[in-house]
Amino acid sequence: MDRLSEILNRFSMNAEVFFSGNLCGIQAFGGDQSDGGSLHLLKSGTLAFINDEGHKIVLDRPAVIFIPKMFKHRIIANESEGAELVCANIHYGDGLSNPLANALPKFLYFELENSNLMGQSAEWLFREAFEDRYGRQPMIDRLTDIFLIQVLRQVLDEGTVSHGLMAGLSHPQLSRALAAMHREPQAQWTLETMAAEASMSRSKFAELFREIIGQPPGDYITEWRIAVAQGLLKKNKPVGLVANEVGYENGSALARVFRKKTGLSPREWLDKVRSKS
Repeated sequence: MDRLSEILNRFSMNAEVFFSGNLCGIQAFGGDQSDGGSLHLLKSGTLAFINDEGHKIVLDRPAVIFIPKMFKHRIIANESEGAELVCANIHYGDGLSNPLANALPKFLYFELENSNLMGQSAEWLFREAFEDRYGRQPMIDRLTDIFLIQVLRQVLDEGTVSHGLMAGLSHPQLSRALAAMHREPQAQWTLETMAAEASMSRSKFAELFREIIGQPPGDYITEWRIAVAQGLLKKNKPVGLVANEVGYENGSALARVFRKKTGLSPREWLDKVRSKS
């Protein structure tokens, strides 16, 4: 499986379109919402995007702004500028920390005319969003999911991110090691086996991994295992079985690492997540 699919299969990113049409005036987003992200696609016209730090981007051609983790922001359009756009919330799944969302910048901006595949996905989405056809809402939600994957592909292909997981997935050698770890969290990973996946020496791999990913390989695989374990726990799998699926001998061994990373036992974490839903 490729470097991106394994993460998308384990950690969902689902879009919910809540607006499509002509925007006029000032619209504020973010508020008290802390989970999930936001996606704004401009089809035509002109609008201004202002983030919570007061930085302003003026969009006057088809473009997308993707906010992986929601923050307060405003979109402003004058009636005379005829801004047509689609806005969607991005959901990652209750109680789960999405590795891709955590690895992306505060927001991403791309002009759609500069990307054939992303532009084609947007064009299909716009056609459905601005027509009243049967099954419109589920169709535009799913098309936005597809568009979001195109955005992630663009990030990887262009090497847009220079640090963290996305930078590692863009690297020709580190990406092989990361893909293997993501695919088989239960394997007994050592620095030597990780380096072998990247066709590098142990010392060079450790140095490059820390430089690009921002943490030692051992810390990364532990965090990945805990993230995968959380997803499995939410599916009501027994702690002992989850432990085996993420590389720990038994439930007690997983619980020790889990508490060290989250401050809670697996069962306490699961109860906390369920109490919020």
